[in-house]
Amino acid sequence: MTGSIEEDNAQNFHTEHWPTDLKYKSEQRALHITFENGETFVLPAEYLRVESPSAEVQGHHPSQKQILSGRRMVGIIEIEPVGNYAVKLTFDDLHDTGIYSWQYLYKLATEQESIWQKYLDEIEKRGLSRNP
Repeated sequence: MTGSIEEDNAQNFHTEHWPTDLKYKSEQRALHITFENGETFVLPAEYLRVESPSAEVQGHHPSQKQILSGRRMVGIIEIEPVGNYAVKLTFDDLHDTGIYSWQYLYKLATEQESIWQKYLDEIEKRGLSRNP
């Protein structure tokens, strides 16, 4: 066996892109994030909530992912740093168990169009609504 637990953990939290600015704009219900490479993104709170990295949403296997409905009006009420690799977001529906690593936020940002479309397709297929 090669490597150590510390090396394995470092790889799990490996970050290629670091945020230089992170602001929540409540009037837009959106997180504005700029990365060190100059890329800037606007991530709606609804999108972040339905794609929460928590086990409650993601499950423990891709087949267990939950499709949340009724989150169109959700907002973020707290942003808490987690070490130097992530933030914990607390939503106004009181969901607060997702730890958003910089790596995961960058993925959500750069793949937003396809991830969001997949979500929209799933709620339509299931006859659900984004409205509360």
